[in-house]
Amino acid sequence: MGKEFRDFILRGSVVDLAIALIIGVAFGAIVTSLVADIIMPPIGLLLGRVDFSNLFLVLKEGAKGPGPYASLEDAKAAGAVTMNYGVFIIKLVTFLIVALVVFILIRLLARLRPAVASTTKACPFCLSVVPLKATRCPHCTSELR
Repeated sequence: MGKEFRDFILRGSVVDLAIALIIGVAFGAIVTSLVADIIMPPIGLLLGRVDFSNLFLVLKEGAKGPGPYASLEDAKAAGAVTMNYGVFIIKLVTFLIVALVVFILIRLLARLRPAVASTTKACPFCLSVVPLKATRCPHCTSELR
């Protein structure tokens, strides 16, 4: 069982997946920082000094202290139940940027991958798959052009 597990772990696809996961986590951290530290502050400034990380609605005041709360951190410290829509907006922008980058990478990889020439064709009479060089269909014996 140990040998099978070692063979499984050392198989190329598992190692590739592990490397992709590590790079993906690091990329996610970079995009999160990009959104929270670079993109959202100017947007918040344009909207009148809005700090998206502190946009929330108090659904129920906390037992440790009544509202109003100056920040989300204060509300959480007081035990208040909040709806954190600002954090959701930040996470949504982060997701959209990651999705855009993945989309662009997939398109670039598709362009770089050489097109594979087909080695088969469909018989126009019985629609069976036959080799390109075939002159007669082996299934229906029709003559192919």
